[in-house]
Amino acid sequence: MGRRPKFNLSWELDHELLELNNFNMEEEAKRLESFQNNFLRGLENTVALSQQMMNSEVNESSFLSVTEAYRFLKQHNHPISFRAFGGRIERGEIPSVRKDNRRYIPIKALEWLLFLDKNYYTVRQLYERYKSLDPNLTFRAFIGRVEKGTVPSIKIGSRRFIPKRVGDLFLKLAANYFTVSQALEEMKKAGIDIKRNTLERRLDRGRVPFIKIGGKRYIPKDVLYQLIEQEKK
Repeated sequence: MGRRPKFNLSWELDHELLELNNFNMEEEAKRLESFQNNFLRGLENTVALSQQMMNSEVNESSFLSVTEAYRFLKQHNHPISFRAFGGRIERGEIPSVRKDNRRYIPIKALEWLLFLDKNYYTVRQLYERYKSLDPNLTFRAFIGRVEKGTVPSIKIGSRRFIPKRVGDLFLKLAANYFTVSQALEEMKKAGIDIKRNTLERRLDRGRVPFIKIGGKRYIPKDVLYQLIEQEKK
């Protein structure tokens, strides 16, 4: 019978990450719906003024031209490009009204965009941040995680958004922890040949510390590096 390896692995549980297991997405969705309804009520009232605009001067306190609207977003540090902004207007995702062959955007609609940008990541935004920590992760694979609920999200219309608090915690997790697959890859790079089921058994028996998020196990990076050094001895 082989010798049972003993490891002395020090680590400290990051309790903040456990919020990912307790984050109430249902409550978050209700909160967002409430904000959205408030914005929409104001937006409907604003768009109702559009008929008046057809026969009067544009109400500058309620509407901006497309160029002015884009400048307004950039002044508030919204990351959208002018091309993407124009595309969303053309598709009707951002409401607008016409007067004298020109489009005007309700300021209420711009405020809603700013609210979303301040409090939520789009799937693409979070992926762009995440891939710097996990370069092998494809956008399609990341979308799969979102659709499966591994990365919690809220759907607004046809688009999904991730609360920034949730997204930031997932970024922290990716920066400081390995998945089991990543851990095996790191051990292989260090010249340690270990089978997945062997590592899994060590996790099962509590001999290698880990944290469980959304049903998936993550090994602290400093713990894995300690394990690699002790395996080499």
